[in-house]
Amino acid sequence: MNLYLVQHGEAKDKAEDPSRPLSDIGAGNTERVAQFLSQNMTLKIEKVFHSGKARAQQTAQIMAGHFHPVRGLDATDGLNPLDDPTVWAKRINDMTEDIMLVGHGPHLKRLVSLLTGGDSERDVIELRNAGVFCLNRSETGNWAIRWIIIPDMVR
Repeated sequence: MNLYLVQHGEAKDKAEDPSRPLSDIGAGNTERVAQFLSQNMTLKIEKVFHSGKARAQQTAQIMAGHFHPVRGLDATDGLNPLDDPTVWAKRINDMTEDIMLVGHGPHLKRLVSLLTGGDSERDVIELRNAGVFCLNRSETGNWAIRWIIIPDMVR
């Protein structure tokens, strides 16, 4: 199983728009990363889940527009910035299809740390807005980082 973790694109400042949708730069970076991946890799994504916050929803829509997930995209719980990463760690244990989670910095960083090292407080990655992290679960159930793409890599 491949698990694609996406940190939302750069958002507008809260003072500019309290709902914090993607900024023009954030939308552009997300589009560029999604386009690069869709042109250079074959990602077969069953479903895209996002936190429901405007910036994550817009990022998920851009990604879904390129990868056409079989079961679409949905807002879900457990992906907000300060949510407990064990919620999704448990959910994906029973999954076999490739999925994409679009969320936020602190949560996704902690989820990667939990899956790959067993400790959500031990930093193993540094996230970037609009970055995509591919984790792969082996047949033995161990998770490993397979690849990472960030906007700076596809300029």
